[in-house]
Amino acid sequence: MSDMSPNRPYLIRAIHEWICDNGLTTHLAVNTSYPGVEVPQDFVQDGQIVLNIAPRAVTQFIAGNDEITFSARFGGMPMTIRVPVNAVVAVFARENGQGMAFDPAETPPEPTPPEPEKDDSKGKVSHLKVVK
Repeated sequence: MSDMSPNRPYLIRAIHEWICDNGLTTHLAVNTSYPGVEVPQDFVQDGQIVLNIAPRAVTQFIAGNDEITFSARFGGMPMTIRVPVNAVVAVFARENGQGMAFDPAETPPEPTPPEPEKDDSKGKVSHLKVVK
């Protein structure tokens, strides 16, 4: 099997188009702890934000293969939003909830800082052998 690009950005675009074609309002649920997410923190609840991406609600909407960007107003203030596609938890119609949820297992774990190395070598013999 050849390596194929991830299907998530294509599914997001297709479901967004399907919802718009049916005259409904597309919402994105976003994991705001994912690296690279730029959203207004005042509207984040429990590590998530739900964004209205209906054409009447946003401008300069670009749904790329790596990230979704657009401008929208929050509390009357214009803001540029950046959402890596892997941060999208779900895309759905506000009116009836129809859409698609994505497996959060596809998001990378938060990088953990390396443990400081402890010097346990005092008086210990290595268990490694030289293999020839």
